[in-house]
Amino acid sequence: MLTTIIVTVEAQKCKPSGKLKGTKPPKHGCNTGDDSDCCKPGKFYTTYTCSPVVEKHTKAILTINSFEKGKDGGGPSECDGKYHKDSTPVVALSTRWFNKKGRCHRFIKIHGNGKSTRAMVVDECDSTMGCDKEHDQHC
Repeated sequence: MLTTIIVTVEAQKCKPSGKLKGTKPPKHGCNTGDDSDCCKPGKFYTTYTCSPVVEKHTKAILTINSFEKGKDGGGPSECDGKYHKDSTPVVALSTRWFNKKGRCHRFIKIHGNGKSTRAMVVDECDSTMGCDKEHDQHC
């Protein structure tokens, strides 16, 4: 079974740009599917407004999320306004890599643990937002 992968920035070439304060989750709580971390009220989370330059082998941190409706990925994808099945390998890129939708529906190759796979870009991952309803109270 393939899972959806979200690529977020590794801070090797970017410096933190600020902090985001966790808020109290809504009544329904936070979706903890795919081992997602939920924001803790009052805790501060590091944010980034930059991404490393895109190179052939740019290091990144992978975070597993779902792009299915009602799951832990939040709203529909930015590229096409749709939800995607977890059996479809799709990815969200950090703001700079997303390139104002310039990489929508293009494939990237992901390497890890001695294996690789291809995934289609369908969304932007914005670390400056987290901890809100759209991002399902995730940090």
